[in-house]
Amino acid sequence: MQVTEEKACVVVVGAGMAGLTAANELRLAGARVLVLDKGRGVGGRMATRRIDCSTFDHGAQFITARDSRFGALVEQGRQAGAVEEWFRNSAGNADGFIRWRGTPAISALAKHLARGLDLHLETTVTGVHRDGRRWQVQTDSGSLFTADAVVVTAPVPQSLRMLDEGGIVVDSTIRARLEAIEYNRCLAVMAILDAPSRIPAPGFITPAEEPIASISDNQLKGISAEPAVTIHSTPAFSLEQWDADRQVSGRTLLDAASPWIGSGIRTFQVHGWRYSKPIRIDEERCVVACQSPPLIFAGDAFGGPSVEGAAISGWAAAEVILMNRRKITK
Repeated sequence: MQVTEEKACVVVVGAGMAGLTAANELRLAGARVLVLDKGRGVGGRMATRRIDCSTFDHGAQFITARDSRFGALVEQGRQAGAVEEWFRNSAGNADGFIRWRGTPAISALAKHLARGLDLHLETTVTGVHRDGRRWQVQTDSGSLFTADAVVVTAPVPQSLRMLDEGGIVVDSTIRARLEAIEYNRCLAVMAILDAPSRIPAPGFITPAEEPIASISDNQLKGISAEPAVTIHSTPAFSLEQWDADRQVSGRTLLDAASPWIGSGIRTFQVHGWRYSKPIRIDEERCVVACQSPPLIFAGDAFGGPSVEGAAISGWAAAEVILMNRRKITK
């Protein structure tokens, strides 16, 4: 295998919302930033899938904006045609905040943010190594990315494995904080229906009993041309059924959802989110695992368990790196 090497000011691992906001902030400050992600597209858990002629948001279902800075970002996305209002209140969600949907789907805002970034998709990071005063990020293809700073935004257990592979020892107190972060799992059923569902407008419900956490009607939402629903299971059901046959688990969820579906199922697929949502969150908006050269953990496990929280954490990580650069240049 031929090893190729590329140099940058900062390598960002992960092209979800945290990675994209960090990369954009650093790029605007004049840094050369490379973004690496193992997926075929950007967005992370802001994920969209097509099955036949149907479209599904099968990860995050909507975006809320409580923070003014993130609200400004969402407004930019609205003006660019990447998001629009879906609903404000529904059963169990009467806080008055707008639930934004992506246009044409949830990944649109991430794609909007990714414009102009130097992206390396379908690139799996296998290890992060220290090389004197710089970092080396190794990938499964043999590529080597050298940088003055690294921001890791993958789920924390995955990020820790990258450091372990490179023999990076993190301060024991910080390591304990990172290892304390836990995530819920989620099974997501994507089902194409024979006819429109019985879910009332706006197309999103949160049943109050096991095993269903939420059901979204992608046609009512405005992203699917055909009747199609996304069912998210509860954390308890997901954990219990994680290693079971996915078709059997999916059928169980469809049976439980039958009062709201109300029609035949043409076909369905099941996706498992191992790191669906953090349930134990660090008190800081990002964690500096190494001061010099900077290596920073960011994501929704720090800023808060939402798209907005991930964005805020990404900005915080970028600010740490920019502050470090200012100190060096003084």
